[in-house]
Amino acid sequence: PPPLYRVSQIFLGVGDPQALESVRKQAQELSRKAQAAPGEFAALATQYSQDPDSAKRGGDSGLQPLQQLVPEVRNAVARLKVGAVSDVVQSAAGFHVLKLTEQQPARTASLDELRDRLTQALRAQRQEQIAKAYLEGMLNTATLSIDGAVLNQVLEEKL
Repeated sequence: PPPLYRVSQIFLGVGDPQALESVRKQAQELSRKAQAAPGEFAALATQYSQDPDSAKRGGDSGLQPLQQLVPEVRNAVARLKVGAVSDVVQSAAGFHVLKLTEQQPARTASLDELRDRLTQALRAQRQEQIAKAYLEGMLNTATLSIDGAVLNQVLEEKL
């Protein structure tokens, strides 16, 4: 799996192009406050962010791969260290102040995990082959009543 980023944001939308500059100033002010006191980020997000979903969680938008973020936000997040707050980022929707709260590196499955998965896959495949051979044998002898208990017993013996 790709690396995952847990991002909190304070989002300020720009409904009216006339308001662009005043919204930008407000975003810059929030960014300054949050950079000075990163621990206050959640409180600021709850109070000011206009993304209602994440605002009620203190701006937290959960763990996600970078691909799921809008490009401008993605670029800013990729440069942040955990715990750091970004300068103001402008996207088509408005202004974002971002905080990276957690990052999980890309994981490569460990050998043990792979071994377990492989063993299970092979076991399932083998069971299927045995069951199939058993059923074909029964069909050949025209005994079509399949006895589940007998089938299980056959599987136990062969595995």
